[in-house]
Amino acid sequence: MTENNETRVDLSFDGREIILVGTAHISRESINETRAVIQREQPGMVCVELDSGRFASMTRKDTWEKLDIINVIREGKGFLLIANLVLSSFQHRLGNELGVVPGEEMRAAVDAAKELDIPYSFCDREVQQTLRRAWVSCGFWSKCKLLAGLLNSAFTTEKLSEAEIENLKKQSELDGMMQDLADYLPEVKTALIDERDRYLAAKIWENSARSKNGKTVAVVGAGHLEGLKQHVKSIAAGTEDADVSCLEKTPAPGIGGKLVGWLVPLLIVAFIVAGFFRAGADLSLEMLLRWVLWNGSLAAAGALVALAHPLAILASFIGAPIGTLSPFIGVGLFSGAAQALLRRPRVEDAETLTESITSIKGIYKNRITHVLLVFFLSSLGGMIGNVISIPRLAGILFQ
Repeated sequence: MTENNETRVDLSFDGREIILVGTAHISRESINETRAVIQREQPGMVCVELDSGRFASMTRKDTWEKLDIINVIREGKGFLLIANLVLSSFQHRLGNELGVVPGEEMRAAVDAAKELDIPYSFCDREVQQTLRRAWVSCGFWSKCKLLAGLLNSAFTTEKLSEAEIENLKKQSELDGMMQDLADYLPEVKTALIDERDRYLAAKIWENSARSKNGKTVAVVGAGHLEGLKQHVKSIAAGTEDADVSCLEKTPAPGIGGKLVGWLVPLLIVAFIVAGFFRAGADLSLEMLLRWVLWNGSLAAAGALVALAHPLAILASFIGAPIGTLSPFIGVGLFSGAAQALLRRPRVEDAETLTESITSIKGIYKNRITHVLLVFFLSSLGGMIGNVISIPRLAGILFQ
């Protein structure tokens, strides 16, 4: 049964009724609609498309203030944080244009449940895990396309009217958007949409069993409606497993991914060693020095473009060769950590984090985003240095 933007899934064979309410995440109408549905239906359980971490960031002002940027970089989560911030800033920018806080309809659902003394549950997968799975699933070029798409979203000047936002709730519009995403980057669509459809359906089904009156209202983004309907029906029929614990883990890279990580350092070492056997220590030393200069200089150039502290630029130059020879350590670890130590982030930087990333000036001014910029551009420079150095080393060896 479909009524306006509500999609109703009746599971009468075991007494459960699940009402899926599709929303636009930055829509005033969705906020009002969410509260109205819960008040009218008086369900015994309310499920929302949020994880506890995202809800905390929406309701607690000190969430970003507790961010340890050095620890983020040390644990290899720099790119994940960049992606997370860009996604957040994009929604915040659109929300500011319309005077609506992104995800406010989810918060409205929780507030309505509390007011009516109805149990509620956060049913979405933790956002960092979703981003990790999306990132791991991508190859090198897909990662580049993902970052390019994210940055384009962050800095686009296109403005949407409130009417256009409401049009996103029309399934025909969403079908086209999802197909575009699938064509552009199918690996990311799998992690961001398909897996989450399955995960949300399993958690909604699990929590619906705790409904006091057999009725559950689930508030989700409109783009998940069709996928959720199919998964919920399959779980109810017993043709799909409701255990989604496998989707809460980051898949280990395959043997191919592991080999690629070691390919560049192995090639560089092999060329330098081959130079020693071909013409002695002089040629081997010349190749080593040229590689260090190409790799380190371009990493330092990236840090320079990011207007890093002089010592952070030096750390980029020294750290790039070390990071290349050990895939477990990246140049960004040296440059980003040095920048963070020399220009320590302040509380005000955390408070304005999502706003700062919406402009070039804001990124350079905010010390947290500035650290991430140094991390990113020095890593990019070191990577380009290695791409250039391999054919150059081969040319020296076989000249």
